[in-house]
Amino acid sequence: MNYEASLDYLTSLGQELRGVKFSLEPITTILGSLGRPHLQYPTAIVAGTNGKGSTSAILASILKHAGYRTGLYTSPHLVRVNERMQVNGVEISDADFAQSFSEIHQAVDSLLAKNLLGFRPSFFEFLTATAFLHFARARVDFAVLEVGMGGRLDATNITEPRVAVITNIDLDHQQFLGTTRAEIAREKAGVIKPGRPVVSACTDAEAAEVIRRRAAELGAPLVETAGLARIANLRDRQGCYEFDFALNGDYFSNLLLPLLGRFQVDNAVAAVTAAWQLRQDGLRITHAAILEGLRHASWPGRLEQIGERPLVLLDGAHNPAGAREVASFVREHLAGRKLRLVYASMRDKAIAEISEILFPLAEEVFLTQPEQPRAATPEEILAAIRCRTARIVVEPEPARALERAIQASSVEDVVLAAGSLFLVGAIRKSRRAQQPPGADPAARRQAAKS
Repeated sequence: MNYEASLDYLTSLGQELRGVKFSLEPITTILGSLGRPHLQYPTAIVAGTNGKGSTSAILASILKHAGYRTGLYTSPHLVRVNERMQVNGVEISDADFAQSFSEIHQAVDSLLAKNLLGFRPSFFEFLTATAFLHFARARVDFAVLEVGMGGRLDATNITEPRVAVITNIDLDHQQFLGTTRAEIAREKAGVIKPGRPVVSACTDAEAAEVIRRRAAELGAPLVETAGLARIANLRDRQGCYEFDFALNGDYFSNLLLPLLGRFQVDNAVAAVTAAWQLRQDGLRITHAAILEGLRHASWPGRLEQIGERPLVLLDGAHNPAGAREVASFVREHLAGRKLRLVYASMRDKAIAEISEILFPLAEEVFLTQPEQPRAATPEEILAAIRCRTARIVVEPEPARALERAIQASSVEDVVLAAGSLFLVGAIRKSRRAQQPPGADPAARRQAAKS
């Protein structure tokens, strides 16, 4: 099976949430038939509602700069599925993806023929199994795993992690995880393993208590960043932040994170605390590795700047918690500048609540729709929103919606595309196709850091 055939097969399985099965049995059976590659290297697992992707990327960067060959598995991808599987910051090649995916596919067919597998795995299970196999083949020293959804029965949750990390917990995917923060916290806390340390950056009191109880039940040492970590000398560096950090007698000074938004400091704290915990467990992670890991961290699609005049930002902001973080950044750093919002959403998201948070920031809103089966049409968004303070323009094609917003803006204005990672992916894909290599300012900045 070559790369194109692998992608075609994935497409035939449907979109990310189609066929989701809450059981660890399928992926355990598949990987067991291949010699359990997921147990050939130590791991860290990161769960949470928002911030788990950024936290995973920061922790992986720290481990890389500590000298460990580090795998990073994340989801979803923005443009290419290869983004989900990286080793030392380099995406899996098409050839390596096809090789590992084909082996998973063959194992699945064999297990189904022998009635050892009850049903064909989902899109996410196939990719997760592929990532575990690829990391074993690449001989990683360590792998950082971002949970796809929930935690307890997520396909990533089949290792014995050296540390589990739980970021903030808020309402999202309620149809799968529960309708309250406590119910969602119980699913996220499923990544906690007996006797294994857990770092909690959860700030919601009810959810935090659920995590405490689960850690105590399993005898898992718990580090809560709210009680143990101390941030000092927080300095704003044009929307990014530099800070000092004290943790149980250790002191880290001049930590600089090149990711926009105050909320990213909390994600950095969770990642540094996890690295500190791994150091207590014997890993060689120096202060210098933590400093350099933060300085070189990258996480596309989260307040990502792709244009300068006007300022153009992309952000997933697919749930109310994410939307509130974006709104806080806009009010703190972009006050007094006219803003145009390009907005799209999946129809299963809290469109009404998110619109109340984001739409008042803008003087004009462009409603659009990525090519994705779950995407709401502009008309469905119009029917769902409760906030109509801004002028609303319907432009179904995402790249065209962004260009119209840019054309309507002066060089001092701001254009924000937000509401779905699928929107971010559609825009990045379109701009990548239009621009010659090196033309994208975000790409230039990343190249300069590397």
